[in-house]
Amino acid sequence: MDFNLPEELQLLKETVRKFVDRELIPIERECRPEGEDMPEQFIKPLQEKAKAIGLWLLDVPQEYGGAGLDLMTRCVIMEEVARTVAIPFRYAPIFGPEVRPVLFHCNEEQKQRFLFPVIRGEKRICFAQTEPDAGSDPAGMKTRAVRDGDHYVINGTKRFITGAKTADYAQVIAVTDPQKGARGGVSCFVVDMKAPGVTLERLWPTMMGDTPGQIFFDNVRVPAADMIGGEGQGFSIAQKWIEEGRIRGHGARPVGIASRALDMMIEYSKVRTTFGQPLANRQAIQFMIADSAMELHACRLMVYECAWRHDRGEDIRQLSYMTKIQCAEMAGRVVDRSIQVHGGLGLMRELPLEWWYRQVRSIRITEGTPEVLRWRLAQHIIKNHKG
Repeated sequence: MDFNLPEELQLLKETVRKFVDRELIPIERECRPEGEDMPEQFIKPLQEKAKAIGLWLLDVPQEYGGAGLDLMTRCVIMEEVARTVAIPFRYAPIFGPEVRPVLFHCNEEQKQRFLFPVIRGEKRICFAQTEPDAGSDPAGMKTRAVRDGDHYVINGTKRFITGAKTADYAQVIAVTDPQKGARGGVSCFVVDMKAPGVTLERLWPTMMGDTPGQIFFDNVRVPAADMIGGEGQGFSIAQKWIEEGRIRGHGARPVGIASRALDMMIEYSKVRTTFGQPLANRQAIQFMIADSAMELHACRLMVYECAWRHDRGEDIRQLSYMTKIQCAEMAGRVVDRSIQVHGGLGLMRELPLEWWYRQVRSIRITEGTPEVLRWRLAQHIIKNHKG
């Protein structure tokens, strides 16, 4: 059993770290996106530099012009990129347009209309699953899609949809068979945001700085040809992508954030003097550093194992729950400790700590709360326990 990253991933990790240290961290005071976009004067040069080192369209298959990286590799990249606050929190536009992986399930005709325009940066698409009464419990969604000839008629509301205000299309997850529910009764549709009956009802400004939207669908007629996958496949398609997100976005990203927060904590403890001694000599501070290092180490191993097993084709649902819970809560503690060690300076926007403090708080809510995931995990453990 080898706990080291393969040599090629170690080299990639070093390359991305140098890119972050040289190109992104130096511009943090000028560029700290509160929303979903970066200023053009920053993003274009950074995209060219990212392309030059082969970091472009990371999860897009090579046949479509992307890098086609596996999840393990993308987690290594995300861990390093998360060490900076110079790019939006939700995704990394420096690596190209965001292509929601649900689009990879398009048929050939749909790829021409939806996938390729998104890859080329001509169109934007958002993912609409969460509802007012169906967040951590997506199986409880109420948005309905009823067949009517060669169309489906969609009615319902989707809330907290990232990117809704700039999207040309929405990937809408809707119930097509209430009797089957999540087991074959939920489908996925691509819906034109300008279609009759589609209303962006409101935006929800968050403490993280982004503004997800609320979309209302009122008798929206969607061609049956715009369904992604077969009828009833929408839930499984969506959950597969969300599962990957738990590992990469809610696992590797918190690890990267905590890594730099710990570095900052250690460096500051060495130079800040109180009562004649540096903070690094104080046992209370030493314990904060030790606890952070231990928790970070454990979470990094969980992320790597989870991604590795995913790439081997194993069922990692339960392990992804563990990974999201541990990493999200760990990053919150480490960033909080780093702020405490920095004292008043830690509260200032001069440092990236306050930005992370707001962002990591959201991770404990999005894509499954720890309370719900613990409950589902416990159900699985108890059911499969052999005494």
